[in-house]
Amino acid sequence: MQVDFYHLTSPLDRVLPRIAERVVSTGGRLLIVAEPEAQRTLLDRLLWSYAPESFLPHAQAGAGDDSVQPILIAADITPANAARNVAIVDGQWRDDALGFDRAFHFFDDEAIREARLAWKALADREGVERRYWKQTESGKWEQAA
Repeated sequence: MQVDFYHLTSPLDRVLPRIAERVVSTGGRLLIVAEPEAQRTLLDRLLWSYAPESFLPHAQAGAGDDSVQPILIAADITPANAARNVAIVDGQWRDDALGFDRAFHFFDDEAIREARLAWKALADREGVERRYWKQTESGKWEQAA
């Protein structure tokens, strides 16, 4: 199980669609978790409009047949679309993410304390590989730990 910690210094909309594209392009499914309804609505719009030449098939949980969605946006960490990848985008780590093959944990400066606690708590978990990503001044992501 791999957990990627992404410390956001620019908006989430610059990195989440690219990760979602990679997951879907390899035949995988992604569950995107955000508790606030307003954030889920914004994510839904983002995945439709982030780039004119792209299309990321997705839906919000409960809007139809969740089981057929390659990307499902939900308030909790229940993979109704049978996803093996989860992106936690509201800054609140959930240990239920450890039931997936890969977790992407996005947090900003407001949630850095909680992210550090999650990082430390996962250090002793057997079978968990942690990676920490930070942005360079040019906006590229580099692995820092």
